[in-house]
This record gives sequence, structure tokens and C-alpha cells, in this order.
Amino acid sequence: MEMKGIMGGFYKISEWVMRLSVTNVLWAICSVPFWFVVVLALFAPVTEQDATTGMLYVAIAVSPFTLFPSTAAMFTVARKWVMGEGDVPLFKTFFRGYKENFVQSMLGGLLYAVLFAIMVVDLTVYRSEPSMQLISFLFIGFLFILVVSLFNFFSMLVHYHMKTFQLLKNAVLITIGRPFRSISTLMMAVVVLMISWKFTFLFPFFTGSIIAYLSYWNFNLIYQKMQAQAEKLAAAEAEAVENASDDEAEGESSDIIIGKK
Repeated sequence: MEMKGIMGGFYKISEWVMRLSVTNVLWAICSVPFWFVVVLALFAPVTEQDATTGMLYVAIAVSPFTLFPSTAAMFTVARKWVMGEGDVPLFKTFFRGYKENFVQSMLGGLLYAVLFAIMVVDLTVYRSEPSMQLISFLFIGFLFILVVSLFNFFSMLVHYHMKTFQLLKNAVLITIGRPFRSISTLMMAVVVLMISWKFTFLFPFFTGSIIAYLSYWNFNLIYQKMQAQAEKLAAAEAEAVENASDDEAEGESSDIIIGKK
């Protein structure tokens, strides 16, 4: 029997707390090597800047084999939630998504890892030169586009059956072609990260799963709008074909009448 009133509200909240936390913990566990290197880089002494940068490159290098497959699995669960399937078995859905999307997420992760590494190098070089700092802002803009396209990549990976290159291309095109949605996705992720930075206990339990849910929710709005536009266009084309057929039939009827005369 479904609980109602205040107790029903608390029950629903506790359900979502459990769903988000379990999914986030699974995601963190499956990408432990990446987070281990990141933590070492964050807590490295300030004087050892070269060591910190080196560890960040190591984190980028291991991310395609750990972080990307686990993130694809987390987006698989998030997709179910957004589609209204809140009661899906978390472990089964997560590891099924991990297995099914491992290869494509790894291949996409390799390309993204290279691009992120290039961005880090360029930002480091340009920000160190006072005369080049203006150019560094341009690369920050490219970095934002890259981050949002990464969210769209995972959303499309768990939603469509496409080749990896098509997923990467379409993720970038949607990011650029839907700037307001891209900005809103980035802003939501930044807000979640800022809150998590203040309340650090959120990182291992909620941060990743909340960002995945919000990112896929925003992507789903884009998908629904594109689908509605495609259906409208298909209906218009079908109507045009039908009208053309009617005109052709009328023309043939006129020819028959003229022939009888």
C-alpha cells in the first residue's frame, strides 16, 4: 500500500537518497584508480607543482579504462530514472550498462583523454605567459564545450545505438547547436560541485549520480524537442506527398475526360 501524507513524502525522499547514494558508490568503486590518483594530486604539497601536474596526466591516462565505463553505467541508471523507471534494480542495471557500453565508452574516453590533456597543456603554457593570458580564456571556452559534450556523449551512448564516431560527432554538434541547454547543463553541474565542495561528504555518495541525472534530464528535453520537430517534418512531407498524389490523380482524370470528348 502506498504511503501518503508526510510519511509518504519522507519515504519517497529516503528512496531517492538510497538510489542516488548506491549508484554513486558503485560509480566511485568502479573508478577507484582514477580517483586515487586525483586525490594524490589534490593533496600534494603546493611546492611540488610538477608532481601534481604529472599525477593529473596519469589520472587522464587511466580515465578511459576506469572512469568512462563506470560513468556510462551510472548514466544507464540515470536514464531509467528520467524515463520513469525509478524502481529498477540498481546493481543489475548498473553492471549491465557497464558491460554493454564498456568498449564504446573506452574508445570515446581515449579521444576525450587526449583532448583534455591538450587543453591542460595549452592552458598551462598560455597562463604562464602574461602576454598570452587572453588566449587562455579562449581555451577555457573550448574546455567548457568539451565538458558539456562529454555529458551529451554519455547521454547519447546509453540512449542510441550508434557507432562511436557518430556519438562523438553528434555530442559536439548538440553542444554547439543547443547553447542554452549546454549552458544550463554546465551551470547545474557547477552548482552541484560547489555545494559538494562545501559539504565534502556529498562527493562519495551523491555528487556524480546527481550530475548524471540532471545531465540526462536536460539531454532528454533536447531529444524530445528534436523528436517532435522530426515528427512534424515527417508529417509535413507526408502531407506534401499526399497532395502531390491527389494533384496527379486529378490531372489523369482531366486527361481521360479530354480524351472522351
